Amino acid sequence: MTRDDVLEIFRDAGAILEGHFILTSGLRSPVFLQKARVFMHADKTEQLCRALAARIRQTVGEGIDYVVGPAVGGIIPAYETSRHLGVPAIWVEREAGVFRLRRFEIAPGSRVVIVEDIVTTGLSIRETVACLRNIGAEVVAAACIIDRSAGKVDVGVPLVALAEYEVPAYPADALPPELAAIAPVKPGSRNL
Repeated sequence: MTRDDVLEIFRDAGAILEGHFILTSGLRSPVFLQKARVFMHADKTEQLCRALAARIRQTVGEGIDYVVGPAVGGIIPAYETSRHLGVPAIWVEREAGVFRLRRFEIAPGSRVVIVEDIVTTGLSIRETVACLRNIGAEVVAAACIIDRSAGKVDVGVPLVALAEYEVPAYPADALPPELAAIAPVKPGSRNL
């Protein structure tokens, strides 16, 4: 699956929004990728995650024990990708602001791949890596459907992206005038 194929699925689902958005990272952007509009369609989600699973296999091979999704955004793509990899899907959740593997136990040494929806700064993946390493898991890679940094972000492990789509993102105090003139909205899930 090519970058254009991925973006066409997002366009077809009405998931590429334009305006002034406060991203989960706190940065501001004129474009928001509303993956929930893609994930509401099982066929589109299956198509993306099947391709992501194939890309993960090409990168890390076999021998993955779990796919781990950062809650909330990573749960659906982690589950669907795990189905194509034939391994269980689990997820981390925030507890007092810190990711924890609250509902599951995994053995030390378990080989895991983190699957996220959209990556901008990589913070959720880095926090998930820290959580999993703290309980003795071996994080072999992270993967995402779209990397908004176009390969620039460092998540602490190899990052497998189905597509790279660089979209400008700005600190709130450094907005271009055309973006500053639009009232911002915050559609992300970080505070859930």
